[in-house]
Amino acid sequence: MTWSIWVAAAIALMLTIVAFSYRQVCRGYPSGGGAYVVARENLGPNFGLIAAAALMVDYVMTVAVSSASALANLGSAFPSINPFRVEICAIVIVLVTAANLRGIRESGNIFALPTYLFVGMAILAIGVGIVNTVTGSAHHLAAPALAESAGTQAFTVLLLLKAFAGGSVALTGVEAIANGVPAFKPPEAKNAANTLIIMAVLLGVIFIGLTFVGLQYDVRATVTPGPTILGQIGSAVFNGSFFPLFIVLQISAALILFLACNTSFNAFPRLAAILAKDDYMPRQFAFRGDRLAFSWGIVILAAVSIAMLYAFNASVDALIPLYSVGVFICFTLSQAGMVIHWMKERSSGWAWRSIVNGFGAVLTGVVFVVVAYEKFFTGAWMVLIFIPALIAMMVFVKHQYTASARALQMRPGTAIPQPHRHNRVVIPIPGVNRAVVQALNVARSITTDIRAVYISDDPEGSHEVREHWAQSVPDVPLVVVESPYRALIAPLVAYLDVLDRSWPADTEEPITFVLIPEYVARSWWERMLYNQAAKQLRATLLGRPHTVVINVPYRRDETRAAAAEEIEPAGTLVAADNGHKA
Repeated sequence: MTWSIWVAAAIALMLTIVAFSYRQVCRGYPSGGGAYVVARENLGPNFGLIAAAALMVDYVMTVAVSSASALANLGSAFPSINPFRVEICAIVIVLVTAANLRGIRESGNIFALPTYLFVGMAILAIGVGIVNTVTGSAHHLAAPALAESAGTQAFTVLLLLKAFAGGSVALTGVEAIANGVPAFKPPEAKNAANTLIIMAVLLGVIFIGLTFVGLQYDVRATVTPGPTILGQIGSAVFNGSFFPLFIVLQISAALILFLACNTSFNAFPRLAAILAKDDYMPRQFAFRGDRLAFSWGIVILAAVSIAMLYAFNASVDALIPLYSVGVFICFTLSQAGMVIHWMKERSSGWAWRSIVNGFGAVLTGVVFVVVAYEKFFTGAWMVLIFIPALIAMMVFVKHQYTASARALQMRPGTAIPQPHRHNRVVIPIPGVNRAVVQALNVARSITTDIRAVYISDDPEGSHEVREHWAQSVPDVPLVVVESPYRALIAPLVAYLDVLDRSWPADTEEPITFVLIPEYVARSWWERMLYNQAAKQLRATLLGRPHTVVINVPYRRDETRAAAAEEIEPAGTLVAADNGHKA
């Protein structure tokens, strides 16, 4: 405990080195990507994948640990919420997810005020604690009921390294700014670099300040759901008539920790989008939603983080070991990559910058080894499995995209043959209605070989459909397939197989167009009531040889337009060219 302030100072020194290194990353790689891009371009694609996998694990753990820690701080002021911490964490993550899906600018405005409130309250607590220490008002606190009792250990360099590695977890999140440079206002690189320095200064001041004040009050760590370090310091500093400030401090701490999740919600989707552009992630992750946010990455991050909270019961003690390994892999790879970057570029000051980055790489590499060793049996082994598993997944996705591109590739100058194959259209119908007529109009634009198929489980109903069809569309044959077991998909597929077998074997098999009529409802709840069988049929037929599946939508506004037109006499249905008249 006597050496704690010096260990905190050493961590602050490492923070300075890492912050300076990532400041150079912001300026050198303004398109974002952070450790992944630096490692990929300077150390090779394999090291880039290691950095990417470590970052993805770190971002998931950032959300899980931040929300669990937020509930722990809130529980220090309101112990009655501790039994519901998992559920509350899940609800807040859903709200943060919704805010990010609304767009980056909106989420930044939502999260600004709690950030300023926490920084102000934390600095106020440190200032009051220092004043109490100087005036002699600071006093040692009684050990809380849930204080950790780890026993004693010989005072060696390994013990100092263990404490140094444990406290270094505070550096997690520094790399997120370098990954999300494009999210800043222009000039993006300059604003990101300046924000990184401001964040590092605030982190260093608050980290060392709380360590110093905590030592003066002899604060001891507790296990979940005991009071947090910040909670014990706040209750000691803001005692008596200033007790309401303790409540404000804990609420602001909980808010800032919940909103610390937003770091990952900005950085994880961007990293996933960069990986998707490199074909290491499914390409859906590179698509933006209607609010210009990477919706796929945001939703996946939220889902996995909530699953981690449930798996570990929102326990900070259980989640921290998983949290601290991946980030130091990223620190080490990014700084090692920056050394090579400076040696290649050889710009002004490249030599001393290489020395600083090289020293930082060695420092964070040592911390990674110590953290992995000390935390291995308490959960770090899971991260050391997750990271190779993620790398294997990304390599598999890359292999699939490469194989598909190779299969679809055409050599330049290759003549495209003009096919002369017979086309036929099959329309599965639920009855005789306007959506079916719409499909008939489309079918007539493809070929004259058209047949409708009605799957029937009721002989009387099929007779009525036959008569109505013969009166309405006499020029298109109707095939009724009996299905006594009320199956829809299998009888139609069997009919298509019969069509294929009936075609002469000595001629090229025709292309079968399956036109599926669909009624497009207006609201989301109406859509659940329609077209479910059509979706199953489409999924079944996709990939069938010599078969093309086409969905033909019929919208409600077309229905209204058709109803407003003159109805033909004798109740006949006339398939008009414009698809509206029926």
